[in-house]
Amino acid sequence: MKRFHVHVAVRDLDGSKAFYTKLFGAEPAVVKHDYAKWMIEDPRINFAISTGRGRAGIEHLGLQADSARELAEIRGRLVEAGAGISDEPGANCCYAHSDKHWTVDPQGIAWESFHTLGEALHYGNDHGPTRTIESACGDNGCCAR
Repeated sequence: MKRFHVHVAVRDLDGSKAFYTKLFGAEPAVVKHDYAKWMIEDPRINFAISTGRGRAGIEHLGLQADSARELAEIRGRLVEAGAGISDEPGANCCYAHSDKHWTVDPQGIAWESFHTLGEALHYGNDHGPTRTIESACGDNGCCAR
């Protein structure tokens, strides 16, 4: 695993974007009307914020793989941990096209493991939510996978 991922739901995108830009000392790599993402090298993190959730706070945590092989290794560790896994190959979510696996940890926090394949034109996913992840995140937006 190469990069830790945190996705936070925010009420005020502009205010949050200004805060995190100062905190990270860097402009976001991606900015949309409802979303911003920083790809920080020190520490290596993919930090995203988005609006439209009806609540604010941690949306989900994750691990971003640099290759399909690394993604398969992460999935293998989830299997060894006895986690229920929802596979999502070819997902369009958070303005990215990715292969993904979703699980929920023992505390009910959604975890996404993914390998980004390219850009997507829209924020939301193009698949319906799974029951396990829906119970942790609701059925609105990408975390619903």
